[in-house]
Amino acid sequence: MAEKHLNFGTLAIHGGLSPDKTTGAVMTPVYQTSTFARESVDEHKGYAYSRTQNPTREALEKNIAAIEGVSHAACFGSGMAATDAVLRLLSPGDEVIATNDLYGGTYRIFKTVYERYGVVFRFVSMHDVKNVRDKINDKTKLIWIETPTNPMTNIIDIAAVSKAATAHNVLTVVDNTFATPYLQRPAELGADIIMHSATKYLGGHSDVVSGALACDDDSLAVEIKRIQNTTGAVPGPMDCFLTLRGIKTLHVRMERHCENAGEIAQFLQQHPGVESVHWPGLNTHPGHHLAKKQMRNFGGMLSFSLKEDTLEAAKEVLNRTKVFTLAESLGGVESLIGHPATMTHAAIPKNEREKAGITDSLIRLSVGIEDAQDLIADLKQALDASVNK
Repeated sequence: MAEKHLNFGTLAIHGGLSPDKTTGAVMTPVYQTSTFARESVDEHKGYAYSRTQNPTREALEKNIAAIEGVSHAACFGSGMAATDAVLRLLSPGDEVIATNDLYGGTYRIFKTVYERYGVVFRFVSMHDVKNVRDKINDKTKLIWIETPTNPMTNIIDIAAVSKAATAHNVLTVVDNTFATPYLQRPAELGADIIMHSATKYLGGHSDVVSGALACDDDSLAVEIKRIQNTTGAVPGPMDCFLTLRGIKTLHVRMERHCENAGEIAQFLQQHPGVESVHWPGLNTHPGHHLAKKQMRNFGGMLSFSLKEDTLEAAKEVLNRTKVFTLAESLGGVESLIGHPATMTHAAIPKNEREKAGITDSLIRLSVGIEDAQDLIADLKQALDASVNK
């Protein structure tokens, strides 16, 4: 199959995959085994031990590589395990430049684990690539990008940052969890490594925890695989099966996520209790034109702040929704509502959060694929009750 010439929807379903050679099964079987029989001391059928490789995981890795448009992928037990594997490429004294608006778990592993081992992290606003260039020095080894960022949905110019990094022999990593490869392909814009919390949109059904790294460089892929095998933070075959099943509908789901998010963003902009709405599809979003350039659509994630900028006001809204579920995580078919300051980004000190725009009244939405009018009605009753209390 000439996969490079296939459109995304076909790749999502068929990319890197073929019917099972043993049985002809169309869906990749769940190879629920820890070890594999050898034909002799010196020969096996490509698999020896499931930490090193498992046929179900291998199928998922080939599929993720295909939809990201690269040659290699490696899957992990979670998005944080994938992040950890990237950081294991570093040595004490190395420096990392990271966006100052990023997932709290990423900040936590940077500051509470790897900083203890002598890795230096410099957080900058990446809205202007000059801010990145100014921080690059001879110790810089890695630039960590999230775009759209979590939770402010800021847009970072992947091509510009990657170009600056390449000029100094620095690796660029893009957390592509929010956008997914359906909306954005970082490798085509110059990124070296793409990271996913596959728990989110790739799996898509809030029933699996998984992570992935993808890249196009052969030697880098070998090193990532070495780390994967050595540290053993791999997903089980059932997790891989569920993620693979989820990817088959990724393109269909993402269209509905984006459509619903757009309608909700327009509604929120008009509500008297809302101060600001952060969604790249809005003309008022500072990254709107860049998002149009490097993304297919604008995503299902948005955040908004209330005119009454207090934790109490946010709690009023968060506790009143009925269709939106108050919960951690994102990217599932069901809509979730969350409070970054006390949930996903609680690990970031308050002063750092607020500098990035994560105030006490900021609310994050993972817009699902339900009927948009039901979602809007749910938000309206919660916001109206808060405003009119």
